[in-house]
Amino acid sequence: MELTLRHQSTIARPVSVSGFGFWSGLDVTIEFRPAAANQGLVFVRRDLPAQPRIAANILNRIPGPRRTTLVHDGNSVEMVEHVLAALAGLQIDNCEIHIDAAEMPGMDGSSQSFVSALRSVGRVLQEARQPVLRVLKPIRVTEGQAWIQAIPLNQHHLKLNYQLEYSHAPSIGSQSFATLVSPDVFAIQIAPARTFLLDSEASELKQQGIGSRVSFDDVLVFSEQGPIQNRLRFDNECARHKALDMIGDFALAGCDLIGEFTASKSGHLLNSQMVTAVLQQNIHSLSNRQSA
Repeated sequence: MELTLRHQSTIARPVSVSGFGFWSGLDVTIEFRPAAANQGLVFVRRDLPAQPRIAANILNRIPGPRRTTLVHDGNSVEMVEHVLAALAGLQIDNCEIHIDAAEMPGMDGSSQSFVSALRSVGRVLQEARQPVLRVLKPIRVTEGQAWIQAIPLNQHHLKLNYQLEYSHAPSIGSQSFATLVSPDVFAIQIAPARTFLLDSEASELKQQGIGSRVSFDDVLVFSEQGPIQNRLRFDNECARHKALDMIGDFALAGCDLIGEFTASKSGHLLNSQMVTAVLQQNIHSLSNRQSA
């Protein structure tokens, strides 16, 4: 079946969200602004003199712990995955993301606040069509016991299956989440899922001076008994949040991904490696067709 590319979209008018960065502790306001067709998702550091622009592109990603960081011409934006997940999950393809600090606001550790803001102003369809990257044959990327596998999918969708295994932390345990991704599914089933960590990890970060403003209301912190001073939104909320991170990191492809992606114990590093692998697979296929 021939694929009909969907129309691109942007937002109808600007909308802002304010909070603080979990890592830096700095107050930050993020303003989403409409953008022209084919511009993609672009961060604008309005706190810097030249207001540098940093595209949400896999080529701008640099390695870093527990979050996704982008750098262009020496200027950076950090913890972008939840913001990008909100935009990609709602199929908002062109948007300028103006911020007055390097780190995105953490909010409640999910994408829910961003989704609410973006939905409040609505989408506008644009004439241009959104390009796609299709998984053409099986791909597998690994790091130790963690892995992501991608296989072709007959449907014109992105399908995610995350398998979480925390045998060392029974209060989290084994969880899984699988879905075909659509704007409604993302907004209701994925966006509310929050960042999580163990109380031992939270204590270690606090000792390093990281996350001094973060409370048990902001993220899910698990003791041996379960979330501390908090309640789960879903029984498998941790697995759902990992799917959220995948959507945010996959947005760095700059187009729709079509295929079925199954992940186990993976995180931001393997997400980015999978984006690169799918891009390379399509470039190689195109090169072979042109030389035939």
